[in-house]
Amino acid sequence: MPTFMHHLPAMPFDSLAAELAARRDADLYRRRRVLDSPAGALAHSGGRTLLNFSSNDYLGLARDATLIEAAQAGAARWGVGAGASHLVTGHGAAHQAFEDEFAAFVGKPAALSLASGYQANLAAICALVGREDAVFADKLNHASLNDACLLSRAEFKRYPHNDPTTLERLLAGSRARRRLIVVDGVFSMDGDLAPLRELLALAECHDAWLYVDDAHGFGVLGDGRGSAAGLVSPRLIYMATLGKAAGVGGAAIAAEAVVIDYLVNFARPYIYTTATPPLLAETLRCSLRRIAEDGWRRERLVQHIRRLRAALADSGLRLLESATPIQPLLAPDSATALRWSAALAEQGLLVAAIRPPTVPSARLRITLSAAHLPEHLGTLIAALRRLES
Repeated sequence: MPTFMHHLPAMPFDSLAAELAARRDADLYRRRRVLDSPAGALAHSGGRTLLNFSSNDYLGLARDATLIEAAQAGAARWGVGAGASHLVTGHGAAHQAFEDEFAAFVGKPAALSLASGYQANLAAICALVGREDAVFADKLNHASLNDACLLSRAEFKRYPHNDPTTLERLLAGSRARRRLIVVDGVFSMDGDLAPLRELLALAECHDAWLYVDDAHGFGVLGDGRGSAAGLVSPRLIYMATLGKAAGVGGAAIAAEAVVIDYLVNFARPYIYTTATPPLLAETLRCSLRRIAEDGWRRERLVQHIRRLRAALADSGLRLLESATPIQPLLAPDSATALRWSAALAEQGLLVAAIRPPTVPSARLRITLSAAHLPEHLGTLIAALRRLES
């Protein structure tokens, strides 16, 4: 037998298995839960029906009858695939109509649709800045924003969470060719808001651009127009994901026409990707109408948020400050977060435990939806109060 055979490892992926084992030991191992039901207030999984407080379907549109009809009509009209990238033959009339309507809805001159929020962030940030430039990012930004900033090869400067004072100092000291401020409109794990008006003022003062990832604000805040509603500036570049409050999937970037044209020509994740199915664009056009017209969905959300916070105000449980559907309940450690989540599941509630490295401190991430009924909130509150015992 050749001697080199004695030096081969027993298994080719031992190092991967060891890292997974370390995650299990630290209560950080992740598994995918398989659901047997559409998105909604109720989730069917493992033969059980659970009240779902872990969905980002904030307005309850994911299974709305009018959106389903729009998807069916879109499939009948356009088929189920785009057939090519946008710059070849994949950009259909449905895509263009949605982009025009989205831009008008959020008050910007032009828009671009993409397959996901992650892709949108990679596409925009990596196209807009490079080696001679600088990006300035909140330390609690979403992972996709951080990845895009790193991949852009621009100088990457992070400032403390919601700290415009430090950001101003960093901007004032920068000699970069282009300066891009990158921030979440609503922070996905804390539920709090970025001070966008102050950030935009800094962008104006220091010749910078402001890129807002409004994954969790669009459809919910500003009469549905998002956390940047009412802010008017050519320096504002606005991104909304469309698989959360909009109930469908994909993402859209709205900005000045020159910015959108630049992304069409320079944003590699957009250029080299097959276009999304036109039926989704048709469904999103319907979603925009529902967001604009169904104010009752946001009103119900506000009622749910106020009721939950009031019910736990005198408890020993610590909810982070948040006026959005994201209501994080801090846990002492990852093991406790997992234990709480399991205890709630035993009582018929699906509430996800979020742990490092996704967040700096373990928590339950409670998310509310207009699809929840008042009795659903009552069940959740009673179960949460039992966690104290």
